[in-house]
Formats: sequence, C-alpha cells, structure tokens
Amino acid sequence: MTRLTTVTRALITALAGLLAAIAPSATAQSRTEPQAPKDFVALRSVDPTIIQEMRYFTPHNFVGERIDGYLQPMCVLTRPAAEALHQAQRKLLRQGYTLKVYDCYRPQRAVDHFVRWARDLDDQAMKGEFYPNVDKSRLFADGYIAEKSGHSRGSTLDVTLVRLPAKPTRPYRPGEPLVPCFAPENERFPDNSVDMGTGFDCFDTLSHTLDPRIQGEQRANRALLKSTLEGLGFVNLPEEWWHYTYKPEPYPDTYFDFPVSRKSLTSAH
Repeated sequence: MTRLTTVTRALITALAGLLAAIAPSATAQSRTEPQAPKDFVALRSVDPTIIQEMRYFTPHNFVGERIDGYLQPMCVLTRPAAEALHQAQRKLLRQGYTLKVYDCYRPQRAVDHFVRWARDLDDQAMKGEFYPNVDKSRLFADGYIAEKSGHSRGSTLDVTLVRLPAKPTRPYRPGEPLVPCFAPENERFPDNSVDMGTGFDCFDTLSHTLDPRIQGEQRANRALLKSTLEGLGFVNLPEEWWHYTYKPEPYPDTYFDFPVSRKSLTSAH
C-alpha cells in the first residue's frame, strides 16, 4: 500500500466519523423543537378571508428586523380564538369591512428577542416611527416591553379593520425615512387599514383605546372594532387599541415557544 493510499483512507475514515457525529446531533435537534398542542390552528384554515400582515416576519417593526421564531408569515391561534374571530369577520363583511391581523400567537423566543433589543440602548434604528417620544431606557418601566406576553398563550392577537375593497399595502423598504406613528394618516407609513389615530405598535399614550384626544372617525373606527370583538368574547388591552384576547383562554398560564410555522402544527393534527 502506497503512502498516498494510506493518507487517503485515513482522511475518508476521519470524514466518515465526523459525519456520523454530526448527523445524530442534527436529528436530535429537529426532534426537540417544540410542537403546538392539538387545538392550535392556522387562522387561514378557519377563515381565509381575514387579511394577514404579519409584521414580525418582516423588518417593519420596532426592532427593525425579522423576529426570532417567525419562520413563516402566518397567524396561529387556539381554535376557540380563531373561530370567534371568524364570527367577527362574518359580521364585519356585511358592513363593508374585513379584519386584518398583524400578530397572533408569539413564541417566547420572540419575546426574548424584544427584551434583548430593549436592553440595547444603542439600537434605536426604528425610534423615529415607533417610539419617537419615549426614551428607550423607559420601555420596561412604562410597560411597552415585558418578559412575558399574553400572545405566547395563543389566544391573543393584534388586529385592525380594513374597508372593502382592500387596497394593497406597499412593502416597507429598510432604511427609508421614518415618520412618527401618530402623525396624520396621510403622512405616516401607508397602511390599508382604516384610520385608528396611530399606526400599529405605536409606543405612545395616543394608542390607548379610549384616549380622549382621539375623536371623530378615528374614535368611531376603534369603537367598531371594540364592540364587534367584545361581543364575541374578546377583551381589549386598554393601552393598545389593536390588542385583544379571547376569554376564557384555553391556556391561561402556559407560555409556549414552538415556532410560527406550518411544521409546528403538523404533528398536532
């Protein structure tokens, strides 16, 4: 046997050993990814007419990048919440509106991403749109960021109204000039929703659902969304006009961490 052949065989043996070591590790990792309980569903399977603009799958959010755990741009909810939302949609369609969701189930790893970002006071890339009047060092104290979110329990969603026929919303271009989320509707980032007085995820007291400074058509739009959803079992978070939780929650004390993807739901059906 020549020296070259010996070296070649040694390299092949070493490579085979390396591949054998890696393969079980990858398999074990894929097996340990959390899965959704059986009563979590893709909203589209319950009501395909509700518009989905999943902001945390995109860089157009207060962090400025896709958020951990959002593997696909889809709304996942517990089935009771999804079915109640379907009933709300039926009512609104008859009035010339459709619902649009910005976020639904949110993995704990996404909340952890928010927390890491909030502690990095040097990263203020999206301040001009989402929190122009709030010092980033106050995000925890003022309640805008927390280490746990009701979204992770699966029955909370962020939602708005769109008047039919729905116009398309242009994509956000990273690096484009930012306009405060509470600017007049024709100045802030274009959204095909009705005018609610602020944009989604606006860290400002103007986002409080019943803030007295919000009047006229803006107040009427918030009231329509609120009355429709509350009539079907949803409860509004008073500090955020877009935030609703279906009650009673199937999982009131459990914070899930499975990724937002169809694969997370596959083994649950």
